Amino acid sequence: MTTIKTRMDAEAKVLPSGVGEPAILEGAIVIGAGAAGLAAAYALAKAGVTTQILEREQRLAEPWHRRHDNLHLNTHRDLSSLPGVSYPAGTPAFPHRSAVIRHFNDFAETHRLPIAFGVKVDEIEFRGDHWLLLTSAGLKAARHVVIATGRDRQPFIPAWKGMEDFSGKIIHSADFGRASDYAGKKVLVVGAGNSGFDALNHLSRVETGQMWLSARNGPSLLPKRIGKIAVHRISPLMARLPTRLADAVMAATQRLVFGDLTNYGLPPAPAGGASRLGSDYTAIAADDGAVDAIKAGRIIVVPQLREFKRDGVVLDNGQVIAPDIVIAATGYRTGLETMLGRLGVLDARGVPLFNGAANDPNLPGLWFTGMRPSIRGCFANSIIQAAAIARKIASQKR
Repeated sequence: MTTIKTRMDAEAKVLPSGVGEPAILEGAIVIGAGAAGLAAAYALAKAGVTTQILEREQRLAEPWHRRHDNLHLNTHRDLSSLPGVSYPAGTPAFPHRSAVIRHFNDFAETHRLPIAFGVKVDEIEFRGDHWLLLTSAGLKAARHVVIATGRDRQPFIPAWKGMEDFSGKIIHSADFGRASDYAGKKVLVVGAGNSGFDALNHLSRVETGQMWLSARNGPSLLPKRIGKIAVHRISPLMARLPTRLADAVMAATQRLVFGDLTNYGLPPAPAGGASRLGSDYTAIAADDGAVDAIKAGRIIVVPQLREFKRDGVVLDNGQVIAPDIVIAATGYRTGLETMLGRLGVLDARGVPLFNGAANDPNLPGLWFTGMRPSIRGCFANSIIQAAAIARKIASQKR
């Protein structure tokens, strides 16, 4: 008899395979009903694989409901839709979060996807020829499990020294809220990645007090548009280039459009944009007004944050600034350690070692999708990965 411990330390007794276990689903259980999970379930069903979707929230697109009111996709509408469902006429080139929420629901309804809401998966265990899932709705079993819970499941804020004593406000960029709420406030954004520039793009349109950007590394940065051309429209072509060539094209575009941003205090990027997507999963940032604000002196680039004092922030060079609000654009974690930590399939940051059609040969039937950023964007990449996983699973049935 095996004992599985849940997150709440409650013990579930799991009997040897075939004794007291639920019936084994011969197809796949997909965990997560975001873009990656929906795309995977659709592709599996289309390939003739019986599929169930488990979603811990009570409705689709819950993270999108929670994100700030100003949020728009940085990926173009034509490359940000799921199969068989289009955005309504009049949707902006970079859809608002409300359009994305509607799109998810339209997709699930159109394809009649079997989603079980409010089901949280605590842990999964390999049983040799199938997978056993300990969930809030009891034990479930399937030949295949597709993990599609997202790479940005848990906002991450570093444990900075003194932050608990800071008299100002510290928030994660996921909780940005409305840009108008920052009117008249002095704001420090920590992090020059995609989330940091998203916040700065919105803040650049508001009459704030002083704004600062604390950057450890310079960004791989592209404009949303060059003239009337949405830059993301060329991402399928960029994705086909060798990594070094894609790095060079992005660096040249950044330099031609923005000039040398190190003149304004931004440190150089440690590697090319395409290389960082593969090495440390850093998404490419999109500019939509932030660079102009930096050049105009409305946003001052400063060194890394060292520690907090009650009435200010100490930077690495010893300088002290006094923001009212600190926005930590410091990334996310997958939160998969409890579910998968014993399987040895995660790196030190909790990112799966495998993604898409690749998997661990010692753990057949375990798949991951949507866990790393892509030049194409999350929607287009999810569709590609879903199709590859579905082909692999369907081929094993024959």
